[in-house]
Amino acid sequence: MHGLLLTDELVLLAYDDAGANRLGRPHLDYGLAGAVLLELALARRVEVTDKRLVVADPTPTGVPLLDEALATVGDGRPRTPKDWIGKLAKGLPDRVLDGLVDAGVLRRESDRVLLVFPRTRYPSPTGAEPAAETAARQRMVDALVGDGPVDARTAALLTLTGAVGLDRKLFRELPKERVKARLAEIAAGDWASAATKKAIEEMQAAVMIATTTTAAIAVTTAS
Repeated sequence: MHGLLLTDELVLLAYDDAGANRLGRPHLDYGLAGAVLLELALARRVEVTDKRLVVADPTPTGVPLLDEALATVGDGRPRTPKDWIGKLAKGLPDRVLDGLVDAGVLRRESDRVLLVFPRTRYPSPTGAEPAAETAARQRMVDALVGDGPVDARTAALLTLTGAVGLDRKLFRELPKERVKARLAEIAAGDWASAATKKAIEEMQAAVMIATTTTAAIAVTTAS
């Protein structure tokens, strides 16, 4: 398995240098659930058949976060990717953040806003952007400004950041039309098997639907 998971990279990209979540909840939760399923699709453990997510290979990956999700999907009745994203999202941000803190990539800071409201931030221990975040960001920028083939993990991470709307925050310096055209080109590229690409497209759509539906409900409730 790859050293850093897509879940780790998404969290690092979602948190700013002050350790605040600029993506917001529940966008991050759904994005991380999508990231778990993308990892399983890339590892060819799950695929989408008749719009339902199914286990193609139950062999554990050796990564507890992924293997728990794989077992959950395998034990349950076949559901759509959107249903699974809703079910797997709970508690994921804290779990991924705890792992990054344990690994020394981030540190946890707890304080109170106005001396009342508890707040927890996750800045880098050095104050500078974590090297893993810089590397992930650079991989994506290189893919967007280049015109050659893109590796599967970078393509999946770009798909994920687009699904949760993080791409607009990450690539402000790049021409919007160029990013849009290149993302479409990457999506159509030959970087994964047809079954894996189909699964990834379904996860992307599911994350977008989950976050859009939640945002619409929040607006309706507030008005």
